Amino acid sequence: MKDRVIIFIDGSNLYHSLKNNFKRVDLNFAEFTKKLVGQRHLIRTYYYNVLQEPVQRTDGTREQQDFLETLRKTQYLELRLGTTKLSQGIPVERGIDVMLATDLLYFASNNSYDIAILVSGDSDFGYTLQVVKNMGKHVEVAYFENAASRDLINSADFLHELDRKFFTGLWTTAGQRTYATARRRKPRYRQQAPAAVINNAVREETLPLLEPRQDPGIPASPDE
Repeated sequence: MKDRVIIFIDGSNLYHSLKNNFKRVDLNFAEFTKKLVGQRHLIRTYYYNVLQEPVQRTDGTREQQDFLETLRKTQYLELRLGTTKLSQGIPVERGIDVMLATDLLYFASNNSYDIAILVSGDSDFGYTLQVVKNMGKHVEVAYFENAASRDLINSADFLHELDRKFFTGLWTTAGQRTYATARRRKPRYRQQAPAAVINNAVREETLPLLEPRQDPGIPASPDE
């Protein structure tokens, strides 16, 4: 009988790590989870993140809603969405880590899985993983080298290093792009041609300026 696997994804940690390491977040979650599970049996994937308030970031909220809609269409994936609260005028996540840690323990106590795969680098989950191991379950951690706590890594029975090689073939598009507003290159213009001298009279011959060239791999901003 195949081992039963549940994947727990720290959405904020994954998003920012993808953006910082690869400048893109167009991840095919179905293929991503399939690679983590391998030949074992996937029970379900739980994705945890904060739901942005429209009054805080209008553009970001619209983009997030599109992204979440894509996740909702992913088979055997369920969203767990928390909220934010303002701390000195800055929106702060509320309840995400608690939700994830609680589900790890709840499903372990109900014998819903044999192996838990945590996609995160947050040290706050280290003790939770140790408790899950004490309950007779195996735990694996999928992490980015530059965004992982040593304590969390040491708590794992098995590690999946999320490097460039791991993500080969797991993107939804061929070119690089981010799901948030794309970073645009500066417009490039052709320089003026040198002046031509005819009969001791200077005639400036210039080429017309070209329109800014946009990288075909980067989508235009939604406001354009």
